[in-house]
Amino acid sequence: MLSNRYPIRQVREHPLEPLERKTWPATLPPVAQLLDSGLDLAPATVFVGENGSGKSTLVEAVALAFGLSPEGGSTGARHTTRSTESVLSEHLQLVRNPGGTKRGYFLRAETMHGFFTYLEKNPSTSRMDTEFHSLSHGESFLSLAVDRFRGPGLWVLDEPESALSFSGCLALLGLLKDLVADGRSQVLLSTHSPLLAALPGARILELGPWGFREKQWEDLDLVSSWQGFFDAPERYLRRL
Repeated sequence: MLSNRYPIRQVREHPLEPLERKTWPATLPPVAQLLDSGLDLAPATVFVGENGSGKSTLVEAVALAFGLSPEGGSTGARHTTRSTESVLSEHLQLVRNPGGTKRGYFLRAETMHGFFTYLEKNPSTSRMDTEFHSLSHGESFLSLAVDRFRGPGLWVLDEPESALSFSGCLALLGLLKDLVADGRSQVLLSTHSPLLAALPGARILELGPWGFREKQWEDLDLVSSWQGFFDAPERYLRRL
């Protein structure tokens, strides 16, 4: 049975730093719902939804509020190229579980090339880092996850499937499943992949104009869309 030692129990609006509701990103329905009602996080929480629904905005804001680097890395990473993150993290309050770890790591596929360069220029004194640029995009992403996602922590991933093959997604899924198993680690994941959305035991939240709502994997629009395509691809291809 999982204990409540994973890092974050709830995310809510900071009572002393409210965000103006008429400004972005508060105009995104899922962000507005979080600010108005809070968001309970499970040991594993998965965000799914269309492009622009707010998945990355929420994942990024929680990562930053926890103290993680916006372009990837741990609480100690200071890599930045161009600041594009929203102000949402400045208006959030994290409700932590007593005894929960403050360790964590943020991986986002869109900034990995620059992050690998940062790691090469700032090598760890405690490990021999892989030469990530010598690997393929997917190999380097998975290698970094395996190397950094160890022990208790908050492990945040933004659309990692963009770097991974089917087998790579399965390998990542196995890693995340094992991390959550002991109750001291927590996974927060945004994805367009029905495979990654099937993370065992995860709370799945579907984001859209309604805000966010909890759904079972088999009831997700994401899953039914892929199933429909596999059953009859010609129906979709005729519309292109």
